[in-house]
Amino acid sequence: MAILAFLDTVDGRVKKSAFEILTYAKKTAEVTGEEVYGLIIGKAENKEDVTHYGANKIIHLNPEMKGFDTRWVAKQTKSIAEELGAHTVLMSHSSSGKSLAGYLAVLMDASCLTGVNSIPEKQGDKIVLHRNVFSGKAGATIVMEGPHFVLTVMGNSLQAEQLESASEIETREADTSEVKVKIQEISTVSGKTPLPEAELVVSAGRGMKGPENWSIVEDLADVVGATTACSRPVADSDWRPHHEHVGQTGVAIRPNLYIAIGISGAIQHLAGVNQSKTIVVINKDPEAPFFKAADYGICADLFDVVPRLIESFKKFQSSN
Repeated sequence: MAILAFLDTVDGRVKKSAFEILTYAKKTAEVTGEEVYGLIIGKAENKEDVTHYGANKIIHLNPEMKGFDTRWVAKQTKSIAEELGAHTVLMSHSSSGKSLAGYLAVLMDASCLTGVNSIPEKQGDKIVLHRNVFSGKAGATIVMEGPHFVLTVMGNSLQAEQLESASEIETREADTSEVKVKIQEISTVSGKTPLPEAELVVSAGRGMKGPENWSIVEDLADVVGATTACSRPVADSDWRPHHEHVGQTGVAIRPNLYIAIGISGAIQHLAGVNQSKTIVVINKDPEAPFFKAADYGICADLFDVVPRLIESFKKFQSSN
């Protein structure tokens, strides 16, 4: 038996989440005593990088292919899983992973669970998993019956671990006559780590008073190497682009550090960011709900605090 890890790509490169999925698969295999295989579909210029993360073999299907047709990808993934004897297929909890998981589970007649954040525990032909529920306010322990499982794993659930040994890459070509999705145009945001993959995030809300003041948020993000984000009212007011909106109705994130500037902390916003490992809140309102969820809080005027933070970070970096 084996575990198959589906490795996400974007803009012709393997995503950061793919390295985490391989590490998750390797740690799961250490519990179950199984082999690990990786699957890449489409262009992946940095495919050699994933060979050091515990897979016995990486299968690279149609290296020149672009686009993502969920049905076609699901059929190819099922075929390869059957060939390898893989009873479990893992993928990241990304847009492509979530669209693939349900369809693949139907094809494989498998139990499906999304948003997993712990290594499975095996009990016979069953596996026990943990995931967050009710927008992260509670946790659930779920027992899934086999023999087949499809799981999506939350980003930043564990640190990717590089190994010295390298796995081989086997390149294959599959018939694409059934592919229905055709790429007309690709428009992407460049320059910073995408929010779902970001380990450091600096976010701001209506406390900024207007888009003309946003430069201090970007300056802080630049000095700490973070990705910028915003609350929903900011995106709705067109102060910032909608892809930066984090929260229950925006992008759900799990960074190692989340700095919230001038955000009150409404429950809808907290639902999308409360899985951050460390939350720092800067707000002049001592009654702001966000302080209850914060690991560190600064109750002061952001226009005084943020510039001083930027200078302090610059001094620290110059002396280290």
